[in-house]
Amino acid sequence: MGMAKPLAGEQNLHLSGRGTLAIDLGSTTTVVAFQACNDARIKLIDLAPISRKEGEVPSMLWLDERDSPSVLAGRQVLESGLGDRNVPQLHRDFKRWIGLPVPSPWRQLLSPDEAGARLLQEIWKRIPQDLTIDRLVLTAPVEAGSAYRQWLLEACESLQIPEIALVDEPTAAALGAGLPAGAKLLVVDLGGGTLDLSLVALEGGEGRAAPLAQLLRFQSRNLTKSRQALRQARVLGKAGIALGGRDLDRWILDALQPQGLPPEGAGHTALLDAAERLKCRLSSTDINDEQELTELASSPELTAPTTLRMNRKRFTQLLEERGLFQLLEELLNQTLRAAEVHGCRRSDLNAVVMVGGGAHLPQLRSWLTSFMSPVPLRTPPPMEAVACGALSLTPGVRILDLLQRGISLRCWDRRSNRHHWHPLFVAGQPWPSSQPFELVLSASAAEQTTIEFVLGEPELEARHEVRLIDGLPQVIERIPGAAEVKERPSPCFKLMLNPPGQPGEDCLKLQFHIDEQAELIMEGEDLRNGSRLERISLGTVR
Repeated sequence: MGMAKPLAGEQNLHLSGRGTLAIDLGSTTTVVAFQACNDARIKLIDLAPISRKEGEVPSMLWLDERDSPSVLAGRQVLESGLGDRNVPQLHRDFKRWIGLPVPSPWRQLLSPDEAGARLLQEIWKRIPQDLTIDRLVLTAPVEAGSAYRQWLLEACESLQIPEIALVDEPTAAALGAGLPAGAKLLVVDLGGGTLDLSLVALEGGEGRAAPLAQLLRFQSRNLTKSRQALRQARVLGKAGIALGGRDLDRWILDALQPQGLPPEGAGHTALLDAAERLKCRLSSTDINDEQELTELASSPELTAPTTLRMNRKRFTQLLEERGLFQLLEELLNQTLRAAEVHGCRRSDLNAVVMVGGGAHLPQLRSWLTSFMSPVPLRTPPPMEAVACGALSLTPGVRILDLLQRGISLRCWDRRSNRHHWHPLFVAGQPWPSSQPFELVLSASAAEQTTIEFVLGEPELEARHEVRLIDGLPQVIERIPGAAEVKERPSPCFKLMLNPPGQPGEDCLKLQFHIDEQAELIMEGEDLRNGSRLERISLGTVR
């Protein structure tokens, strides 16, 4: 299945009709593309005056007051000379915090969730009036959980779109790479705030309009039980971590100004932007490793203009010193091990696909080429590849996804006289579930009237993680002996036992399965009287 190519030079005058809109919300750039019904072509939309070029909107906002109806978005912020201010009115680099607790200190007027929703609204206002949007396809990082999905639903509630669907960014990139059905490819997506890897198999089969996995809304109907034959993109392994291109900018700035300004100090954004420009120039194919480049940071918040200097050799050393390639190797091995469980070896791969702004880095391309040899490296247009791939999901693709963490239930062990975690579904299992997992629960005390359901998530088996230390992202080793299962913060659920249970008595026979929305569903019966239990959702798994 090939990727429909965007039409170069198309103007909004030519955009009309009904179709699907894709929005790839990025840490630094948000891409917007449209595909009309019964048309294989994909068009990047010019959203003047907020888009920098067709389909590309800088992910930033400027508000004078929290509830002010007046707002500058995207290119408007840059053209007003406000993009490098370190003030509460400027909102940028907020994507990585959406759906998570607000980091401290957070001095912006809007929370990350509010800023992301406001940017989507500003984009929506500028969609050409000749377009009728029947479906909105949104993308999310591989690490995004139920909180991100819930945020998307709430952020799009006012848009009045009949259907809203979600796909993870690496999977969309795989579909946008243009490989034929049956191909297996590894997607490496280094964006502004996240590093995501996904090993995807593009399976064969023909199909007509059908629902997507993680379908968030389709009016009041759910189409996930369609019997149509579908072309599938099956995720065989994936991994991700909150480290992106903006963190590389922080590394450059920290290396060039070890005694410099604090992370949230005045003028810091202007310095970071200069570091980003320096990084982009160091990624050019027209320079050698020893050639020193300079970038000037200038802002009203800086006491004097500051010059940043670096050559590509030093930049490469910096990436090595800060552990980028060590971290990437670990994530690659984690992804490849997960794929081996499903019978896919490294030798089975048809291509490695790089997307995101990091695809421009020659160091990353060179390292991947060496590490994954002889698998060929492909670099489709890095900015629009994800949005175009998301549109390729419409109308004939469904995703069979994998659990990244799994889910466990806390149970009482009579022999050891203590609780232990019993796995229900483990990392790497596909969802929706092909068949339920069955479990019999016994009473643990005399005249027991309730059974409590406490869920936990197994920790990922990673040797390294990224932490913010004094405002700077650091790749560090995990502490040995960390807890294997972490209790979920969501409230536990209790079931009444009637009549009360007795020690060692088998009381409940339960079936657990994961549905098309990644919800953990529990059903079952009381073994003592044969009564059926009410169908219960225990929350979303990932």
